[in-house]
Amino acid sequence: MYELKVITYFAAAHQLKMVSEKCENLHGHSWKIEVHVKGEHLNNADVLIDFGVLKMHISDIVSKLDHKFLNDLDYFNTRNPSSENIARYFAESLQAVIGGDRLNVSRVTAWESEDACATYFY
Repeated sequence: MYELKVITYFAAAHQLKMVSEKCENLHGHSWKIEVHVKGEHLNNADVLIDFGVLKMHISDIVSKLDHKFLNDLDYFNTRNPSSENIARYFAESLQAVIGGDRLNVSRVTAWESEDACATYFY
């Protein structure tokens, strides 16, 4: 089994509901996102997926979140834009593009600060 990891960053604002009073205020983060994809077999070029192609797909996802108010996005209409759900959003969005018999998202970690993160296992 092979696993690749790509790290990306984006900045956005959000407002959480039903958590600590402090987090219910409008605030923002500079998120660090770690995306892991896995597969058992390499392609004809002896790679799982070209890093450039993987980064392009991840960049497309980032462009939908970067410098946005996350609460306004359709995905977060029925769920809090928490680090947990941001990790899930990345995993599901990327899986929809690259998923198949040979390659799948294995996990995504969303860091909202240097010492706090959430991981979604796909």
